[in-house]
Amino acid sequence: MLPYWRLSGYYFFYFAFIGAFSPYFTLYLQSLSFSASDIAILMSLMQVMRIVAPNLWGWMAERTGMRIPIVRGSALVSLAGFSLFFYSTEFGWIFFGMALMAFFWSAALPLVESITFTHLGAEVHRYGSIRVWGSVGFIGAVLGIGYALDFLPISAMLWMAALVLAGIVGCAFVLPEGVRPPSPRDNASLQQTLRRPEVRALLGACFFMSAAHGALYVFYSIHLVDNGYGKSVVGWMWTLGVLAEVVVFLWMPRLSGRWSLRTILLVAFVAAVLRFVLIGWGVGSVAVLLFAQLLHGATFGAFHSAAITLINQWFAGRLQAQGQALYGSLSFGAGGMLGGLLSGFTWEGLGPQWTYTMGSGFALTGLVWLFRGWKAEGASTA
Repeated sequence: MLPYWRLSGYYFFYFAFIGAFSPYFTLYLQSLSFSASDIAILMSLMQVMRIVAPNLWGWMAERTGMRIPIVRGSALVSLAGFSLFFYSTEFGWIFFGMALMAFFWSAALPLVESITFTHLGAEVHRYGSIRVWGSVGFIGAVLGIGYALDFLPISAMLWMAALVLAGIVGCAFVLPEGVRPPSPRDNASLQQTLRRPEVRALLGACFFMSAAHGALYVFYSIHLVDNGYGKSVVGWMWTLGVLAEVVVFLWMPRLSGRWSLRTILLVAFVAAVLRFVLIGWGVGSVAVLLFAQLLHGATFGAFHSAAITLINQWFAGRLQAQGQALYGSLSFGAGGMLGGLLSGFTWEGLGPQWTYTMGSGFALTGLVWLFRGWKAEGASTA
């Protein structure tokens, strides 16, 4: 039987932590008088570790078959790393705590995705109904903490985020392992899979899509607060984007039944090109910002659902954990690191408008890369 609620619970707390941490930790760092480049360097550690850690843990899980113990151990050490933020506000100390937390925290999701698809088996269409609880968790955290921080000091977000991390630990210890059935592609090698042009096209496109989101994840909250919006409004803006994502997750079975996954991905890139220009140049208009956040349903919801479904299909059997790790490290890792670091150096030099325009440029590059690298023939299937 599908352990629906145990899997959903893990996604709930995992993405609730992102909702508690990503929008508000940058504001906490700003309150410590760190520069934009310092903030970008610290936040980029999450992406740097996503380059190295998922592949290392994925390789270890494949060799040992111990996916669940790795997920549980990573949750415990992530909480230990986060706790270091309570002891000092020095840059070096926070850098060490971020590196430790990120190295272990980034190990978990690719393995949990692999475990989820193992449990789903032939019912992969149900992935969205499980993953949507991650979006619910994100909304609850980002909205609740946003309102709380209108009355509490910004440092209070540390305690709230730590409680969510503790929830991840609890859920990790009730996650069940899944038994992987034999796959006709179990004999396929990683090198053979990576030679397929559509695989290379997707992985490269994922890199550019994450780079396009770099400034959003590092500076969006700061961008809004600096332009006069309150922290509760910041919470609502993040919430609106995730609500759009939830709708798309629930509609993906119908969308993928009507259009090919390649088409869905291309539309997501077009939306990303438009979205980041609007955020950069339209920050003075609430209506423009609302529309831009609704596009998150395409730039993340539709994109991630289509991409991870393809990764599950193309990296079958024993390659599943490695495929999920490769997807995470190239996109959220390398791409996110590039976008985040560059935005840190352009934010004060070129300004927010041109920084977000750079994000649109990354999205446009990904659009061209995917369109030219993956031809339309046979695009509706793996």
